[in-house]
Amino acid sequence: MTYELIVAERARKDLRKMSEQLNSLFVKHFIKLKQSFVPREHLKYSLPYFVEKVTNSTRFSFQVENNIITVVKCFKNHKEYEEWYNSL
Repeated sequence: MTYELIVAERARKDLRKMSEQLNSLFVKHFIKLKQSFVPREHLKYSLPYFVEKVTNSTRFSFQVENNIITVVKCFKNHKEYEEWYNSL
């Protein structure tokens, strides 16, 4: 299945706050995800989010509806990710 990828404005703001090198890693991972996404279990309690690791401490969350992947939020460290995760 072919997927379309959209980066939400909230995620774009997160990316602007990151270094160019880290930003580049995220973009490469977005492209990889678009080309090879395999449906799997959601994050927790059947929430509509998936999480993908970019490096050991960086991650991004995304949703998939039909054939559209929407990147919702990008996390530059594990602390940001934990705060978001615990708020759900």
